[in-house]
Amino acid sequence: MNIVIAGSGEVGFHLAQLLVNDGQSVTLIDSDDEILSHAADQLDVRIIRGDVTSTRILENAGLALAKLFIAVTTSQSTNLLACILAKKMGVQKTVARISNPEFLDNDQKTYFKGIGVDHLLSPRWLAAKEVLRLIKRVSATDIFEFEEGKISIIGFTADQSSPIAHKTFEEFYNQYSDQHFRVFAVLRGHQTFIPQKTDRIMPSDHIYLSTDLKDFQEVNSFVGKTLKKVRNIMIIGDTAVAKDTAKILDDNFDVKVVIKSERVCKIFIRDLKDAAIIKGDPSKTDVLVEEGLEHMDAFIAMTDNSETNILTSLMAEELGVYKTIALVDNPAYTHLSQKIGIDTIIDKKLLAANNIFRYVRKGKIEAIASFHGVDAEIIEYIVHEDNKLVRKALGEINFPEGAIIAGVIRGSKGVIPDASLQLQIDDKVIVFMLPVAIKKVESLFK
Repeated sequence: MNIVIAGSGEVGFHLAQLLVNDGQSVTLIDSDDEILSHAADQLDVRIIRGDVTSTRILENAGLALAKLFIAVTTSQSTNLLACILAKKMGVQKTVARISNPEFLDNDQKTYFKGIGVDHLLSPRWLAAKEVLRLIKRVSATDIFEFEEGKISIIGFTADQSSPIAHKTFEEFYNQYSDQHFRVFAVLRGHQTFIPQKTDRIMPSDHIYLSTDLKDFQEVNSFVGKTLKKVRNIMIIGDTAVAKDTAKILDDNFDVKVVIKSERVCKIFIRDLKDAAIIKGDPSKTDVLVEEGLEHMDAFIAMTDNSETNILTSLMAEELGVYKTIALVDNPAYTHLSQKIGIDTIIDKKLLAANNIFRYVRKGKIEAIASFHGVDAEIIEYIVHEDNKLVRKALGEINFPEGAIIAGVIRGSKGVIPDASLQLQIDDKVIVFMLPVAIKKVESLFK
């Protein structure tokens, strides 16, 4: 697929890297020579220097042959204009990165679609929503809900105190045999694999499962972490994503935000209803302790410095804070959270990439998810009338090695599949797949 990306900053570069690794043909447009040179040195992409809103530049980028145009510069207005122009020039789909969450309202999205912007993307709003999901499911380190929780994908760490530590997966399934969940992947160190029955669960393994349960209590019985209701939350950082996160949590939790800049404090006070805004340096331990860090149920670090976010989250863990979440912008950190004690690391670039990838994959795709440190994807496909998968029970299908069906959504219900389940037309099938299996799975759902 020919894809044109306008803007080769952090989000654009990361997207280009993922798309190139997936075998896509990518053209990058930017006006910054240094950024483009870095992209050209690191990636097998075509680069064009120039204004992304110039019709001449867009024409040179080959929009007539492109199926997807993604505008992810730091300027919202530039992205919207570039998408409108690209659509007029014949691109099939356009995606614009935005900064104003109000544009995500349904009426606004309909308006923008009418003028040529097919899809709107807000990395910081995606991050804020991810935090809300994690706070609601506090013992999980990762969570992704398909169809409003009909099937939930949950990640958790098996520590020494977990009831399932040192057991084989066969023993695990025998103990919890109610079929309300399915373990489909394990992250051990840097290795991701689909577990076999004889594999043993080791302390520090990061385990991913699917469940159709709305109540998280039953799943938590074998996670081994005491559930605690989160009420008091401390957020640090004067970033836009910190403000969006505070706004999304403000109605249902007691939120305290620690901000270094007095100017930004005034903006937060103006835009947030009930959150307590504290002026102070969030990188200083004594400031956070003085503001009651040890009495918080959750700590969310969202400064513009990844190291500060990681270190302060570790300090919060040491003080006994129940849930810690750190925002990072360096992929090298994504494997660290399970090893060093932080509950969850969030990367806006990864969230944005997942959101966009559904327009690249083959087959009828509803949603795509991936989790930090996991070299794999979870994709929700729709079974259509020409699909051969409806003719046999799952146990009779030669499903690709390195892939597993984690769940099925049929109408209003989620189903944890067993070998006897036979897929039906319009079923939504949630598939976990390692990189080696992606092309084979795509061919099954074409």
